[in-house]
Amino acid sequence: MLLVRLAVALALLAVGASAALAATLVHQRWWGLVLGLAAAALATYALPRGGRRFAFMLGWFGAITYALLPRTEGDYLIAASGSGYSLIGGSFLLFLTALTTLPRPGSSRRSGGDDQGLLEG
Repeated sequence: MLLVRLAVALALLAVGASAALAATLVHQRWWGLVLGLAAAALATYALPRGGRRFAFMLGWFGAITYALLPRTEGDYLIAASGSGYSLIGGSFLLFLTALTTLPRPGSSRRSGGDDQGLLEG
């Protein structure tokens, strides 16, 4: 059971990174920015609270952060423009949403809540 949960978390991490890469490549067009952030927001809210949501957004935010690093040619994948800052800001807000919906340390599974740890549920 633990291996299944770990596989789900790793798959969501990869899906989040892939979706962020796609959003990074089309964010310069207005429809690409809207589509990328809307897809990330809908996926974030569709996933259950806790570990699954956090795994997806960790993949997303990790890929966005990687895209901010300078490339060997000296340019960037995310430019210092309105659409670039919107992508970064929207990604940060979605990451904070996923982070704040993680269960609190010390909360038990028997509390009746629907909080889930990274590998639970």
